[in-house]
Amino acid sequence: MRVGVGRLLMACALVAASSWALASDGIESRPLQFAKGTSSATVKGTLKGDKTIDYKLRAKAGQTMSVALKTSNAQNYFNVLPPGSTGDAIFVGSSGGNQWTGPLSADGEYTVRVYLMRSAARRNETANYTLTVGITGGAATSAALGAAPAGDAKVKGTPYHATGQVPCSMGSAPQGSAQCDFGVIRGKPGNAEVHVTPPGGFKRVLTFAGGKVTSAADAKVKASKSGDEWSVDVNDYEHYRIPEAVISGG
Repeated sequence: MRVGVGRLLMACALVAASSWALASDGIESRPLQFAKGTSSATVKGTLKGDKTIDYKLRAKAGQTMSVALKTSNAQNYFNVLPPGSTGDAIFVGSSGGNQWTGPLSADGEYTVRVYLMRSAARRNETANYTLTVGITGGAATSAALGAAPAGDAKVKGTPYHATGQVPCSMGSAPQGSAQCDFGVIRGKPGNAEVHVTPPGGFKRVLTFAGGKVTSAADAKVKASKSGDEWSVDVNDYEHYRIPEAVISGG
């Protein structure tokens, strides 16, 4: 009987220790789900002190994730953790800023960790934030864009129906003075997702659907069409020219 009581007390101690560890790290886990037929989700939240919130979502290798954080506190950032990570991040907001778009290299559950910097947490500061997360490519793209025509084959070894270069420019550089690599995933006629890679190593995802152009992560997009070419401006800084043939094929 004494042995049984001893084991019971030890088990209770282990449970108590594990509960304390879960609470003491200040991390709250929340699932992030997209509404049917959409490829992004926006949530609002509040952080105070050392509280940290992990938003969990599943994605596949080859897809692209876009994350944007708008916040009332300049010390509020997010990190992106790959599947199986115990803390190592593929993006760190405190050094990279509060907007990120990047390709995903593995299937599994990704974590978008929202937090306050240690100095702000120690002062018990508060942050009110809006977080937008998008996943494009693969199943998410198919649902949002519809099915591409059966004869529109993919470029071997890629998720794209076509690849190449389009005219682009950044900032005050002359319009169309550079060339940016692109890959396009087409849907039903008139719908497409164009992945453009400007200088600097990030990837801009432009979604053409219903005669409108949008971009993930709550980017500010201005678009117009003249003849067979789209002019697209993002955040009043990135400038792209997308031929209609990229979107519709031919």
